[in-house]
Amino acid sequence: MAKSESRYVHLILYAIIVVLVFVLIKVAYLDPNEILEQEKYYKKESRFRMSNIRAGERLWEAKYGRFTDNIDSLVLFLKNDPSVKKAIEGTDSITHKSTNPFVLLTHGLFEPDSLLLSPKSRLKYVLQIDTTETADTIIDRRGRIIKIEKNVVKGTKYFVGCPDGYGTIGDVRSEAMKHTASWE
Repeated sequence: MAKSESRYVHLILYAIIVVLVFVLIKVAYLDPNEILEQEKYYKKESRFRMSNIRAGERLWEAKYGRFTDNIDSLVLFLKNDPSVKKAIEGTDSITHKSTNPFVLLTHGLFEPDSLLLSPKSRLKYVLQIDTTETADTIIDRRGRIIKIEKNVVKGTKYFVGCPDGYGTIGDVRSEAMKHTASWE
């Protein structure tokens, strides 16, 4: 009987070893790969969405002459404005290529509602515009100040930031960085 008991003990030990090897492979190899693939998806998807916000800002500027810092208004504009629909459905008369300024998301569609939230944390993208205030002093011939005219200009530059840290587009302080993405 001692021999048959030792066989069972050995079989149980072999089964435990097989289970531990499987758990080790899963924890050391499979789980990290899954996390890396998920992180790559979030990064790619978030950058696609920020690129679409940039395209939306350009369309907004073409219509209103300035940029917006309200993501909800931008999404409503993209969903309802006929000029956006025309840009999406249009074709260039010379090259016959699509004039659609938007990038298709990883699932193959462009959805304006997707621009509201980042895919990972489900937080809103940071959207800011600049505010420039200039003052002009009017002085008469004797050097007396007649009046000071103030001029406030909003929305000549914009900034889009990902709340998950996957990049930014634009800069509210630099004209040269107006449409530049941090990953390009």
